[in-house]
Amino acid sequence: MRAAKDRSVVEDYVKVIYAHTEWQPEPITTSVLAARLGLAASSVTEMVKKLGSAGLVTHVPYGAVELTSEGIRLALRMLRRHRLIETWLVEVFAYGWDEVHDEAEVLEHTLSDRLLEAIAGQLGEPSRDPHGDPIPTADGRVLRPEAVLLRDAPEGSIGRIVRISDRDPTLLRYLLDEEITLDVELTVLGRKPFGGALAVQAGAVEHDLGEEATASIWISTGEPSPAGGVPLETS
Repeated sequence: MRAAKDRSVVEDYVKVIYAHTEWQPEPITTSVLAARLGLAASSVTEMVKKLGSAGLVTHVPYGAVELTSEGIRLALRMLRRHRLIETWLVEVFAYGWDEVHDEAEVLEHTLSDRLLEAIAGQLGEPSRDPHGDPIPTADGRVLRPEAVLLRDAPEGSIGRIVRISDRDPTLLRYLLDEEITLDVELTVLGRKPFGGALAVQAGAVEHDLGEEATASIWISTGEPSPAGGVPLETS
């Protein structure tokens, strides 16, 4: 039982480390990792040392935490599990996209590879989850769309929504109510005066979006391109 719990902790760490740089270039530090995991910095530092000893990360004091090839392999395996389960819960069990993250956090550590691949086949091998995050293939390939964060998009930009962060369920519910979801085309109209909201247009409707929303939405800038990965191994 203890071994299974320890393995789950390791899997959670590498998944968060990988996901941190999936949509932006800044490497993760132990302090940021601690904040993302909701743990004390001292506990995270100790765990990072263990991950380093296991050959899953490289880290120097006060520097970035980076995954090794073995760490990336494990992270992609867990992200495939997590995102397939989220998609399964939405498509088959009619969960809301704001309800699936916590369920997937539990199930990703317990489903067998056989059942997971059966789910993937039932769903038609989806390439993205309900929030637009790419689902790694069974052999570790990732196809991620070229995208820019909405808050960084220049005025006049037109792009299709390709990803919405699932970090805040309340925001997801708000955006769904406003019909701001994946594949909706947005036109960036510009900032309101004095540092106000960002005005965007979706179809015939204009929306004023605050910082939390514009920092959670990515719009397309080009065709999907392969993201780095390593072949996955199934057991």
